[in-house]
Amino acid sequence: MKTQVAIIGAGPSGLLLGALLHRAGIDHVIIERQSAEYVLDRIRAGILEQVTVDLLHEAGVGQGVSSNGTVHHSIELVFQKTRNPIDVSGLTHGKVVTAYGQTEMTRDLMNQRKALGLDTIYEAADVELNDFDSTHPRVTYTQNGVRQSIDCDFIAGCDGYHGVSRASIPRSSIKEYEKIYPFGWLGILADVPPVSPHAIIYANSERGFALCSMRSLTRSRYYVQCPMSDKVEQWTDQRFWDEIRFRLDEDTASRIITGPSIEKSIAPLRSFVAEPMRVGRLFLAGDAAHIVPPTGAKGLNLAATDVKFLSDALISFYQEKSSLGIDHYSDRCLRRIWRAERFSWWLTSLMHRFPDTEGFGQKIQEAELDYLISSESMSRSLAENYVGLPLDATK
Repeated sequence: MKTQVAIIGAGPSGLLLGALLHRAGIDHVIIERQSAEYVLDRIRAGILEQVTVDLLHEAGVGQGVSSNGTVHHSIELVFQKTRNPIDVSGLTHGKVVTAYGQTEMTRDLMNQRKALGLDTIYEAADVELNDFDSTHPRVTYTQNGVRQSIDCDFIAGCDGYHGVSRASIPRSSIKEYEKIYPFGWLGILADVPPVSPHAIIYANSERGFALCSMRSLTRSRYYVQCPMSDKVEQWTDQRFWDEIRFRLDEDTASRIITGPSIEKSIAPLRSFVAEPMRVGRLFLAGDAAHIVPPTGAKGLNLAATDVKFLSDALISFYQEKSSLGIDHYSDRCLRRIWRAERFSWWLTSLMHRFPDTEGFGQKIQEAELDYLISSESMSRSLAENYVGLPLDATK
């Protein structure tokens, strides 16, 4: 098989890149090691910046988020058992974020791809990326016991942190930066109305961090900070609901509607960046190149903006015969990525209990939170980062 762009990974970033390339008339194929059902079953993020929503419309799949997404104009910070609203929209000249689950976004992109009859190769085993340091890259894989090969002009690595794309780059050609946080998030998904349908609630308490979020008006996502040594089996639904109430203000706690969890898991928190994001004719995008703690809701949105920069670069290469976008892809992405990494690190540091957050450390957190809610400039900085910084990182 021959194609112009081979996309590794059929998650939202790979599917979105495929949709944008198709609209520009660029031939491509997506290779995914898992089944389509497995990809859809992954429970991930659900808060979209306006840039991401706009990109879904550009890709021709904006109907779902327009019809079923829930716009958030504010966020609320709880500390010392008091809830404090931050008027995100008012502080950013009307910008908002939208709650729309990654599963729904992925399904929209899959359905569009199926309707268009575009090639997606699922359950591809032993994927290998070859000769991407030349002008003739090649992807090989095994399907149904038969070894297959795809010749291409470029390879887009959209296959996540544990994927083959970044692992295929020689260690001498890439530098990795990482911070591991000393706790995790225990998260549950439940078919109950969210405690706050138009705002996300972040809580800093002596018992640890808590987050009240949503996927829709009938499905909620809640989290509590926990030690990484904890096991999901130790957390009954009742224990979880009791614990999150302890960490919230009295009014919010009293309004939580509980129900059986339909998914429960413990996720580690890390910050990770790999540089550069282009080696030869292989490009990394999304989690293949960077991870952020989920506190700032930046992971999926950073992946979408990587895809925006990469699709623009490839379209410029094929339609205008210009390599400028390709040459500057990594630098353009990384400046925005590091800003998002900084914001996610800062919000994580502010809202969580660390091993040394006793006494003095807790008082410093409370003082910063007090300053944050009382200072318009600090609140505006939080709001600007939360809704998403401009694609042009110089602004």
